Amino acid sequence: MTLSVFVPGVPVPQGSKRAFVNKSTGRPVITDTDVRLPQWRMKITAHVLDVKQRHADALLFPMTGPVGAQITFTIQRPSSHYGTGRNHNILKNSSPKYPHKMPDLDKLLRAVFDAITDAQAWADDGQVVWVQTAKVYGDKPGVTITIGAMK
Repeated sequence: MTLSVFVPGVPVPQGSKRAFVNKSTGRPVITDTDVRLPQWRMKITAHVLDVKQRHADALLFPMTGPVGAQITFTIQRPSSHYGTGRNHNILKNSSPKYPHKMPDLDKLLRAVFDAITDAQAWADDGQVVWVQTAKVYGDKPGVTITIGAMK
């Protein structure tokens, strides 16, 4: 059994946390440092839920046992990778082939795994025993997710 989905949008990493004390209650509060993260995770969760509900084996979710995942993040190239003027749509020779700078791949993956858990496609991301992931440039930013039960 596999589930595949493309979620359009700018991938957001799930990175560091920020802690502070709420002055009115005196309780500690922990939040993510990137304000875009909750919306990104909800978008992934919604897309996974939609695909899961339309799946022929919808009653078999959440997956149990070992799970494999293939995750590809597509990042839009910055305009500085292209020429100017009449060459505005021509890639410079000096442009890198892969997006080898921030955001970190492991932090992008953490956000996706937690969103899949929220969608109850699997019981917990601790079930993932195999993962293949990449960060590539492309015209349509987003994440392509394929998960499946391992035999």
